Amino acid sequence: MPPDRTAARRLESDREALVRRMAAGEQAAMADFYDQTQTLVYGLALRVLGDPDAAEDVMVEVYAQVWRQAAAFDAARGSPSAWLLNMTRSRALDARRARGRERASEPLEAAGEVRADGPGPEALAAAAERHRFVHGALAELGGELRQLIDLAYFGGMSHSEIAALLDQPLGTVKTRIRAAMMQLRERLAPLAAWPAMKDRRS
Repeated sequence: MPPDRTAARRLESDREALVRRMAAGEQAAMADFYDQTQTLVYGLALRVLGDPDAAEDVMVEVYAQVWRQAAAFDAARGSPSAWLLNMTRSRALDARRARGRERASEPLEAAGEVRADGPGPEALAAAAERHRFVHGALAELGGELRQLIDLAYFGGMSHSEIAALLDQPLGTVKTRIRAAMMQLRERLAPLAAWPAMKDRRS
């Protein structure tokens, strides 16, 4: 087994032991787990939210959830890091949706406080439609391909790191990520025609 994969397997084994100790109520294990993984959690939350303060809030929620659900962790379903990243992504997306609802529910008086040089209603509507389209395309990917895209583009992990994390050959990971990107490119092709279609409607 290559040295980098051996080290990654050892790291995940250590983290699995920490999760078991957390499940037994050891707070010191929680502190060690946090020290080892905080950069992963913060990096993913920041990529999803684009706001350092919001990412820090998500971190607090994630580690509180880790502590509560440590006993439910099942190593047969994935590594501790994958479990943690899936939890982080879910929390971050929830936070992003909540922020969108808060903005949508602002009183009418707040409209006067919006800077005039910001994007207009038409641009905002177009951006929202593109966002829904992209989100739908991601949702159509199979679970494994979606996980690879999440780790590579939201988690910021290299192909080698993903291969080690998932215990898969590097060539397999590269092939599957390439296949996922080809599927996304095909599904997102209509976006390229969006300006032209918009012009024809106007």
